[in-house]
Amino acid sequence: MKRIIRGMKKVFTPKQKAHVALEAIKGQKSISELASEYEVHPIQIGVWKKALAEHAEHIFSDKRKNEERSQQELIDRLYKTIGQRDIELDWLKKKLHLDS
Repeated sequence: MKRIIRGMKKVFTPKQKAHVALEAIKGQKSISELASEYEVHPIQIGVWKKALAEHAEHIFSDKRKNEERSQQELIDRLYKTIGQRDIELDWLKKKLHLDS
């Protein structure tokens, strides 16, 4: 007699999810076969397969290039803010006759 335990959820690592999704994309086994083999719902395998297919291009993107660009944009904004503050400070000093 089999006992069904409800509420017990199998947790998959990202590596395991990727492996199952790759198996699904290869198509050598049906989704039902994979679901039985890995003890995961067929819909979940479909979700992982779709996520892998939609985001696979990010694996090959140059993250460092994007990070450097956003960091440079931040530095540029900060220099602009500093420059604006310097101009405002000079104007205030002039108005209040605080030139040294």
